[in-house]
Amino acid sequence: MDPADPDITAPPTPRALSFDRAAAQYAAARPGYPPALLDAVEELAGRPLRGARTADVGAGTGIATRLLHERGARVTAVEPGSGMAAELHRSLPRLPVVRGDGNHLPLATASTDLITYAQSWHWTDPELAAPEAVRVLRPGGALALWWNISDQSVPWVAEQDARLRRFLGAGESVHGHPGRAVRTLPPALGFAHRLLRWTRRVPLDTHLANLGSHSALLVIGDARTRTFLTEERDHLAEVFPDGTVEESYAVQLYVATTPTT
Repeated sequence: MDPADPDITAPPTPRALSFDRAAAQYAAARPGYPPALLDAVEELAGRPLRGARTADVGAGTGIATRLLHERGARVTAVEPGSGMAAELHRSLPRLPVVRGDGNHLPLATASTDLITYAQSWHWTDPELAAPEAVRVLRPGGALALWWNISDQSVPWVAEQDARLRRFLGAGESVHGHPGRAVRTLPPALGFAHRLLRWTRRVPLDTHLANLGSHSALLVIGDARTRTFLTEERDHLAEVFPDGTVEESYAVQLYVATTPTT
């Protein structure tokens, strides 16, 4: 889901479900995650992913679900949106998908070793989602939250972010950050933190589709979004004349473990 930092309210909200109409675009254009991310999850969780009973909450189209499955985790995807869930089932037909959200997990007590939120914790109400995670985790289980953040130490990314903020107003940008969601992490859980930087090279059209799949642009209307993306194409064509954009990311990872007894 979108890494922007909206007001935290109990989902599903209209903005949280805005991804449903762009599910195929989301699946095709959004970035994945570097292998080092799952290495760090294993390190901080204190156990391998292989064989771990895992709930991927706010799974979207299954970008993280697939990577967890490929590492050998026994994954159940939890997703509130019908369009996103359908896209996930289409691409990963053998994995279980249940409709629900983090505030009221449709999972049995003490049934999982790992709960993951890839780009989705900020859509929860932490006062509800944190105790729900603790309820569903087995003793010694782990809660892992992460966000792909565009790396604004890269000049062109910072310049694009400034254009987005001017266009969207109210200081908002799709480049986003965990922001308020991180500030509301329950301190009693004792989260450990890792920052992992990585890049990917994609065609300009893929980069623009990635931008257009974020909720801040999905909710303002197709005509306004097309106008911004057309202008953005011209800006980026000057920076990347060969038509290939090098996107730069910093993954913010937070992992907490529950007591073993």
